[in-house]
Amino acid sequence: MRLLACLCILFLSGKILPGEDFERQRLRMVKTQIESHGVRDKATLAALSQVPRHHFVPTELVKYAYADHPLRIGYGQTISQPYIVAYMTEQLRLKPDFRALEIGTGSGYQAAILAVIIEEVYTIEIVSELAIKARERLKGPAYDNVSVKHADGFFGWEEAAPFDAIIVTAATEFIPPPLINQLKDGGRMIIPVGSPFGLQHLVLVTKNGDKVKTRRLIPVRFVPFTRRKR
Repeated sequence: MRLLACLCILFLSGKILPGEDFERQRLRMVKTQIESHGVRDKATLAALSQVPRHHFVPTELVKYAYADHPLRIGYGQTISQPYIVAYMTEQLRLKPDFRALEIGTGSGYQAAILAVIIEEVYTIEIVSELAIKARERLKGPAYDNVSVKHADGFFGWEEAAPFDAIIVTAATEFIPPPLINQLKDGGRMIIPVGSPFGLQHLVLVTKNGDKVKTRRLIPVRFVPFTRRKR
């Protein structure tokens, strides 16, 4: 009984089970943490099944890579819970020929998910150390459509705009106007909005001509949107 209990704890925590490889953990993650909680977009599910999340976490946390919670990646930042990554990706309604902007590269995992679904990914990280590490992780043919820049994400990536989709992975108290301006007509943006120390909601932003609409989705908790000191 004690052995069975221990195995259950390992299963629930997302640790490596005896005889279970990373691919099996990843497929189990998609089935039990994502698909079972309502994510249905086939491209999103395929991307989460394909991208090796354990390549995007610190070495000492690899055994928790497929667990159902965020993980710290240093510098006060985290890699988001797998379900949240999937949910935000699905809300963008991505198409293969899309160009997307990500604000908050972090470890590079969300950019990698986008890269296997769409044509071009531009991602901005304000922490130089994280930007360097993410650029290294995203080298290679699988992610050669990803461009990483070390900058203040508030201003977006004007020279690469407009974007079909924008995803922001840090909480801000208001939606940065430059990001709205860089969203293509008919585009969608998802961003956590609210106090960095209080309640936040994922907000879906849609743009049609001069009309910009926002809709609150689900409550979340993200690290604060960091700005460059002036």
